[in-house]
Amino acid sequence: MARHALPYRVPPDDVVDAGPWSLVTPDGEVPLPEAIDDWDYQMDLHLRRRVRIDQVRTRSQAGLPESTELMLSAVWTATGSNLRGPGRLTRLTGSAPATVDLDVHLRGADLGGLLVLDTALVLAERRDDARPAAPRRAGSVLWGDAVELRLQGDAPQFPMAVIDFSHTSFPNGAAWHIQIDGELDSAAMGSLLLLINERNTAAAEAFQNAARPRPVDRIVLSAVYADVARTMIEHALSQEDFVDETDYAEDSLGSTLLSLFHRLFPEQSITDVRLRRDHSPSVFSSELQAAVKIFEEPE
Repeated sequence: MARHALPYRVPPDDVVDAGPWSLVTPDGEVPLPEAIDDWDYQMDLHLRRRVRIDQVRTRSQAGLPESTELMLSAVWTATGSNLRGPGRLTRLTGSAPATVDLDVHLRGADLGGLLVLDTALVLAERRDDARPAAPRRAGSVLWGDAVELRLQGDAPQFPMAVIDFSHTSFPNGAAWHIQIDGELDSAAMGSLLLLINERNTAAAEAFQNAARPRPVDRIVLSAVYADVARTMIEHALSQEDFVDETDYAEDSLGSTLLSLFHRLFPEQSITDVRLRRDHSPSVFSSELQAAVKIFEEPE
């Protein structure tokens, strides 16, 4: 693991034996993958890892008194939501080797994009009696690592909510509504919103069962995905500044729309697809339906 040069002594990496993160599923624990392709904002995450710390060597190698209290922290950061928070904080005392089981529960609504899990062993409180060059400030990092998990899969990902459409301006009989607001360079997380009508039993239950969908749920989810993709592509093509040459910032609305466009229309230019939509809208609609593979089983 690459280490930054710190202005104080730190122990060698082997004072900490950090096991791999695992993903806890209804069927048991599995090794944490690099990406979760079918993740959506209703899917909470349950993560675990076991960390063993040699407290005696940690303190002695860092030049700290034997009574120094340490803390093991797990912190998460999600690029899609721009949110960050503590996953677990564990205070360590004594001289015996410590074993800490990090058990982290994360709300799907808080996540998105790239999830970064930072684990760090830090000084729990300020120590003015430490040796020269030893860490003194609370929070000084003695050891750390970071693991990344990409939550953006093949489907467009954005926040969603289940609400009663009778309390809105949307038609009561509609099953869902897709909102797209903001400029192409604005954050995708704040520009996209999928609303599900709780009065529509088929749609509401399909999203409740999204992690383990029934056959009927798969049909509903496929229809929603096709309509979401159509709405997003139509919105993108209606924007004059949505062109092939533009380099949008990561996790921006423009980047999300461009990524979806290239998945649905690989090796085709935005100009050509826009012309087909303008001159043959019915043919374009069928092409888009074929591109999203509506009602097909996911590969």
